[in-house]
Amino acid sequence: MTTPQPPAGRYGPTASPHRRRAAQIGIGALAAVGVGIVVWIGLGAAGTDVRWNEVGYSLDGSTAVELTFDVIQEPGAVAVCRVQALSASHAEVGVQQVTVGPSTEQTTRVTTRVPTAEEAVTAVVHGCDAQ
Repeated sequence: MTTPQPPAGRYGPTASPHRRRAAQIGIGALAAVGVGIVVWIGLGAAGTDVRWNEVGYSLDGSTAVELTFDVIQEPGAVAVCRVQALSASHAEVGVQQVTVGPSTEQTTRVTTRVPTAEEAVTAVVHGCDAQ
């Protein structure tokens, strides 16, 4: 029994061993670049030198919200944190930039009051950046 063969020339010329090897090397190189990019991004995220933990919040009617959070960074460093007040529909109804540090401690507890344009249901730290 013979294996059926497609008609000659129907799918283009047959790839030579040299061409197959070149394709394998190209795919390997692209995979290595992809892995390198993933590692670079991962190390960048892991190297963030400012972290924060939200402790709690309290609502002050429809005019403001108060948020307490801890900022963890190297002693003596300064960070700027963006605090958001959010409505029930997750819309931003207030925002505050808070400068934290320098401090002699690694963890600094911060309480800030965020004025709101309408009633907020929660407050969150949107992010902190080292200065």
